[in-house]
Amino acid sequence: MANEEAGRKEYKLFIDGHLYDWTKQYISGVELRALGSIPAGVQVFLEEPGPEKPDRAIPPDASVNLAEPGVEKFYTVPPATFGR
Repeated sequence: MANEEAGRKEYKLFIDGHLYDWTKQYISGVELRALGSIPAGVQVFLEEPGPEKPDRAIPPDASVNLAEPGVEKFYTVPPATFGR
């Protein structure tokens, strides 16, 4: 979802339920991590709408188009702790 204000678009996105504003159409995995203060080793996923599409992992070198319909929702998954 974008808003026009003084010729600048603003995109909304969620990371772990927290709302953020972003001024570029695309956001990289690295930028997502910085914006949400996500530590190394924690995975980031983009929630895909509907049950037919699995959520998409967003590695640091990936890019997500925020101009798609709706507000993008990202969530984090900590590293597995099996056997501890």
